[in-house]
Amino acid sequence: MRTTEPGGPEPAGSVARVQPGNAVLLTLGGVGAGLTGSMAGLASLVSYPALLAVGIPPIAANVTNTVALISTTAGTAAGARQELKGHRRRLIHLSAVAAAGGLAGAIVLLATPSKAFELIVPALIALGGVLLLLRDPIRNWAGHRTLSPPVLNGTVFLIGAYGGYFGAAAGVLMLAVLSVAATEAHAVTNAVKSIALGAANLTAAIIYALVAPVDWPAAALLGLGCLLGSWLGPALVRRTPERPLRAAIALAALGLAAYLWWKATR
Repeated sequence: MRTTEPGGPEPAGSVARVQPGNAVLLTLGGVGAGLTGSMAGLASLVSYPALLAVGIPPIAANVTNTVALISTTAGTAAGARQELKGHRRRLIHLSAVAAAGGLAGAIVLLATPSKAFELIVPALIALGGVLLLLRDPIRNWAGHRTLSPPVLNGTVFLIGAYGGYFGAAAGVLMLAVLSVAATEAHAVTNAVKSIALGAANLTAAIIYALVAPVDWPAAALLGLGCLLGSWLGPALVRRTPERPLRAAIALAALGLAAYLWWKATR
């Protein structure tokens, strides 16, 4: 989550900052982020505060978070092979669209201040939560028809751009859209969401690795925890009733939206 003000980038985090206690905090934060990311699309709700807690400035924390969260895609792919089987063409298509969005979002982040976007983000996250809560009525109203390809592609591109630019709860938005676009088990939609959003994170992370203040020791520790948590997440999704999980995700998204709005308007 970026809090850029005009006047140049913040300094990157330093190796000295990762003391033993901080290393444990970052690793555990990564495990929590991997679990919540692979299950609910809320990885940054855990990982970004963990980076701030060890003293990394907001901009460096934002780009470091994006780099570390790449490992959640690898972990989810390993843990959700059962759900992803038979979806290769769909994954390639959605990942390509999301990756293009992630590239666009990274370029925008590096080129502009974020205050105006920070005021829009809470509304986007709240919309994602509402879509999850109203998924079944929306499906009934639409007659279980999928979104048209142009609408789906455009929406996935915008969410990819949002993920590359800001990141927090992009998974909630992607999960909400894919839940409306296809009639399938929540575990399948959740796994597809993680792979598509991971493509957006990857393209943004490549840009940040080249030109942004990534704290590499922190990214490594956080990424290690994310890998473990995201590998365990799909197994927990399979064993969790769909409706209560979807409601919990939606309520968490609404709570995050309220918090981010409060932070943006202070």
